[in-house]
Amino acid sequence: MSQDTPKPRGRPPSKAARDKALVAAREILFDQGFGRLSVEAVAARSGVGKPTIYRHWANASELAMAALMAGFPESKSQGASLEHALSRQLTDLVRAFATTRGRQIAMALATADPDSELTRAFRNRVILSSREAGRSLIATAADRGEIHPPAGIEVTLDMIYGPVLYRLLAGHQPLDDAFAAALVDGALKLLTPAK
Repeated sequence: MSQDTPKPRGRPPSKAARDKALVAAREILFDQGFGRLSVEAVAARSGVGKPTIYRHWANASELAMAALMAGFPESKSQGASLEHALSRQLTDLVRAFATTRGRQIAMALATADPDSELTRAFRNRVILSSREAGRSLIATAADRGEIHPPAGIEVTLDMIYGPVLYRLLAGHQPLDDAFAAALVDGALKLLTPAK
């Protein structure tokens, strides 16, 4: 860092403080519901200062979504085939939403305004991050010659990840491993194998 570059103000965010805030937020959500969760309530329950909480999350809705998603598995499939990596990611995502916590997210989203902070937090922390992970898996597979790069990547990603959101919100069919396997099968048919 040069002498002209200003040093960041305040202490760096602490993982321990972040984890305490997430635990407190999850307890409030499960004990009292979304309506009672606020940054102030989490700060009081966790002992973590509000400025520290705001370093990690922009608002209470982002914190609520992070608390609900904490502990959901993150797929790690480096070096795996596209089929294996997508299967791992989509199975983990579907299993996460098949839990009680996943159903709580669905109920909260079903009653939330489409422009609410909660809906935006879900879109950013779950849907868009899953799509970006998928984009990376597809790009990696294309780079190693496993598939041809898709011409319409945005539509392809919508077709892969959109059904998870639809089934989560509509609740008309189960979120299960068979559904995840069908999504992978459909995705592989969309993506042209390299010859």
